[in-house]
Amino acid sequence: MSKRTRQELNADITPLIDVVFLLLIFFMTSTVFKKSEVALLLNLPKTENSEGVGEGQNKNVIIELSKDEIAINGKKKKVEEMDAFLGALKKKDTPIDLRVDKDVVYSRLVKVLDTLKKYNLANLSLITEK
Repeated sequence: MSKRTRQELNADITPLIDVVFLLLIFFMTSTVFKKSEVALLLNLPKTENSEGVGEGQNKNVIIELSKDEIAINGKKKKVEEMDAFLGALKKKDTPIDLRVDKDVVYSRLVKVLDTLKKYNLANLSLITEK
């Protein structure tokens, strides 16, 4: 009887690595990159001359106001929670970006501005579309 030699089976993973890299490239190119944390879909008023104030800065407080809802830094909140959040701000010179839908009733905007004034937060930017 002859002696049998045992051969090891090795799987060739080169095609697998190629497929993984192709999937990685596909998902990286097809991903929708988020510009900023926007919680509400707003129809912002348009302006002819606008400057990009405060865009891309993470230190800003972003307040979004629609007909029925309010969001702070991308999270929907109630009016009472907004009051508590603004009252808890330590730095009174914190930049605040206010995004207001053009269909918002004027009295809702006045309530938000009154709350800002109540806590002496005056570094305010109204965000519009170009």
